[in-house]
Amino acid sequence: MKNVNNKISVGILGATGMVGQRFISLLEDHPWFEVVCVAASERSAGKNYAEAVGDRWAQKKSIPKKIGKLLVYSVEHDIETIAGKVKFVFSAIEAEKEFIKHIEESYASVGIPVVSNNSAHRWTKDVPM
Repeated sequence: MKNVNNKISVGILGATGMVGQRFISLLEDHPWFEVVCVAASERSAGKNYAEAVGDRWAQKKSIPKKIGKLLVYSVEHDIETIAGKVKFVFSAIEAEKEFIKHIEESYASVGIPVVSNNSAHRWTKDVPM
């Protein structure tokens, strides 16, 4: 899915954690990608991003205003909704490896490529490093 500004629409899984926050910082004003969707645990789902992160934001720059207003989806239960909004996702999930594998495979199974920061699939034969 392309935006009107011709940037590629992407999502971030595990967006409220430290690595997810770093992805948001790195992708702010990126020339190719636009973060249009953020997902995290059930604890954060249903809140806007700024509210979900609260005082745990640990980056040098403030939360980008546009990202701060985004609704946080459930990384586990809103897969179809997220898949309808993005071309691919960056995974920054902080969890047990089996859970990470399950989630990343769930996104891949609905046709959403996953660019992962995790090692859960490091030895999976059909997953490129």
